[in-house]
Amino acid sequence: MDSYEGTATLEWWANRSTCLGRLRVEVAFRVAGDNWTSEATFESPLAAEHRESLDFLMQLDPHFTLRFDDASTLLVKVVETGFGGRVILTAAEADTAEPTGTRHAPHR
Repeated sequence: MDSYEGTATLEWWANRSTCLGRLRVEVAFRVAGDNWTSEATFESPLAAEHRESLDFLMQLDPHFTLRFDDASTLLVKVVETGFGGRVILTAAEADTAEPTGTRHAPHR
């Protein structure tokens, strides 16, 4: 697979049972060897209230769960581009004291 384009949901989990933010996005992944890049755009423009919530959550921790329509997930770091609701997604670093994905993975 050299690229992927589709829809997904960015989720910000406070713990295994509490999701504090959910935003639908259109994602585009590009793969080159072992590296990948991705950007996402919000499916609809964010209202001021949703924009404030997103900014607050990103200040707390910019790591989100990216949930695809087939229910698969990927832990990503979200960085705003400043251009029309686009964000850059990168693979989350696993060097935190918390086990990978514990804050972000919902209880199943």
